[in-house]
Amino acid sequence: MIATELDNPFWCSLRSRHRALAQCVGDAARYPAEFAPFLGVASADADVVEAIESLVGSGETLYLLGVAPNPPEGWTLEAFPPLAQMICTAPIPVIDGPQVIELSEAHRADVLALTALVYPHYFRPSTMELGRYFGIYQDGQLAAMIGERLGTDAYQEISAVCTHPDFNGRGYARRLVALLSNDNLKRGRMPFLHVSQQNHRAKLLYEQIGYRHRREIPFWSLGRA
Repeated sequence: MIATELDNPFWCSLRSRHRALAQCVGDAARYPAEFAPFLGVASADADVVEAIESLVGSGETLYLLGVAPNPPEGWTLEAFPPLAQMICTAPIPVIDGPQVIELSEAHRADVLALTALVYPHYFRPSTMELGRYFGIYQDGQLAAMIGERLGTDAYQEISAVCTHPDFNGRGYARRLVALLSNDNLKRGRMPFLHVSQQNHRAKLLYEQIGYRHRREIPFWSLGRA
């Protein structure tokens, strides 16, 4: 288990867990657009100009996390505020609550509707295929969900933690995070996640249930005119 995997999570995931999906040219790789708008490079000093030009289409914007290259001339590399990268190293107490089910193709429309409402930025039609997704239904409606996105043999990113506004305050997110984090710990994978520093409510929740801050990780968008 090497910590540098967490310092360059897009690249490491694309070269391990999601290798079969990766569109890779030399020291650059990306997810297909229908899965995620993410691009990874092997290192900040890698010569990837030609690779990026072949991977990114005209008018397209992708995102980089942890490591960014020198962009091709005329492209726009925009730095966002760093994200908080958090890890969980010990089991989390699980609170009582409604049944949690694994989500499948039969639930895709409900997942896309919920993410479009409260988690719109990086979720795509095939994002669910990057890992396992779980949810809580109430009165026939998807009330809350969680999933697995980036990953290697040693680490598993917890992602898409979201609750429908009609069901806030019931502890659903806490229950889902605990269950999925604990399951990954049992599988020998350390759970990690990323959260905006400005999302104080979510960051506090993760801290309260057992996640700890690992680092602030740089985050960029790369756009092609």
